[in-house]
Amino acid sequence: MKSRQKEAKIGSRGRAAVVVLGDIGRSPRMQYHALSLARQASLEVDIVAYGGSDPHSAVLESQSIHIYKMTQWPTIPQSLPKILRPLMLLFKPLIQFLMLLWFLCVKIPAPDVFIVQNPPSVPTLAAVKWASWLRCSAFIVDWHNFGFTLLALSLGRRSFFVALYHWFEKHYGKMANGSLCVTRAMQHELAQNWGIKAAVLYDQPPEFFRPTSLEEKHKLFCRIHNHLSQPFGLRDCISNEVGSCDPNETLFSSQVGNGIFLKRNRPALIVSSTSWSPDEDFGILLEAAVMYDRRVAALLNEKDSTGEEVLSNEVFDGNQFLYPRLLFIITGKGPEKEKYEEKIRKLRLKRVAFRTMWLSAEDYPLLLGSADLGVCLHTSSSGLDLPMKVVDMFGCGLPVCAVSYSCIEELVKVEKNGLLFSSSSELADELLMLFKGFPDECNALDSLRNGALEMGSSTKWATEWEENAKPLISEVISGRFN
Repeated sequence: MKSRQKEAKIGSRGRAAVVVLGDIGRSPRMQYHALSLARQASLEVDIVAYGGSDPHSAVLESQSIHIYKMTQWPTIPQSLPKILRPLMLLFKPLIQFLMLLWFLCVKIPAPDVFIVQNPPSVPTLAAVKWASWLRCSAFIVDWHNFGFTLLALSLGRRSFFVALYHWFEKHYGKMANGSLCVTRAMQHELAQNWGIKAAVLYDQPPEFFRPTSLEEKHKLFCRIHNHLSQPFGLRDCISNEVGSCDPNETLFSSQVGNGIFLKRNRPALIVSSTSWSPDEDFGILLEAAVMYDRRVAALLNEKDSTGEEVLSNEVFDGNQFLYPRLLFIITGKGPEKEKYEEKIRKLRLKRVAFRTMWLSAEDYPLLLGSADLGVCLHTSSSGLDLPMKVVDMFGCGLPVCAVSYSCIEELVKVEKNGLLFSSSSELADELLMLFKGFPDECNALDSLRNGALEMGSSTKWATEWEENAKPLISEVISGRFN
């Protein structure tokens, strides 16, 4: 009976398909599209994507969202003869194309509109275009970046394959019934050089990205305690202090009775979310950490012989420092993670520590809301997209230091909600300036935090989507019947 009721409900509503040739758990913007399509447009939503990481619980719990997981293309084994590798690389998009067609034309009910994430463009755009033609559906591209510029990072701008990819992306992108994009700069590029009219849909934080309460912070620090106690190497300035897991005591907070307070001599918590990919130079952050460590030692006239054990003893005694210890928590998954973890192991730092971890979709916003600063290393292969991680940080009231590039100031307002840097030395200078006197006498950091809170609370995803995406979706769906 329940199954029949659900079938009747589906039949009485319109339908949308959200297509991601990637891990849906690592595609937050497409998850938010699915939620808005279900909640604000009252559509049944089918997500076609790879599995891997769990999406947010709001997606999983929605009765109107249905997830179809494709089988991911396996990693090419190292034992495969080199002569066969080019054939495998050509074979991969063909298999992906056929698998996409099978899911989009057979596995899911016919939608009124397909919304596809770009990049990747090959073979996604062609598969969705064919499926939209076969199923008489509309077709919208959500331009996050350009696929050909990402390919150029590994092959070079002059590569024949990059030129071919560019043609393919432009050709099929122009076939869409509508387009969304993430910046004004990208909108202008699409209009002037691609002949594509796109509506700007800025990334905005959904409602679950918000400032974290003191109680939520304490509970989170208890949950991630085991991660904090595992240094890269034998020990560092954090692992010596973590100790056993006492639910009333964490690295950052203490609970006495019903009261929770943040420790005055706690380390400053800095979060950087990364895909560990070539368009994010993580080496800049490592170099800045080394510079901070050395510059603080010089400012305090410390001798080279002053070891970690001296600093640790002072921490245990409850001493507060003019310049705090820094704990960088790096979240995310990606191809270059192991390479940089090995580099971290070789660092010898007195007052800086690193941890890498992957958090659930529910804990990640809590971590952002518990941190003191966010660092963004995204440089953009096209120079035309904006890092969604910064949007999420602002939603949690977290100020940001971000790499400077052409359109980043559409998002980061210098000295209002964040700072920009172009080198590791500039980032080290900003860390010294922002954290001097931490935690009680950081006027510059407090000012940026207020700016981030203001921006994060001014507009939410639902409002932005209602104003810019919903009219386009309604228009292209209506156009199917004209």
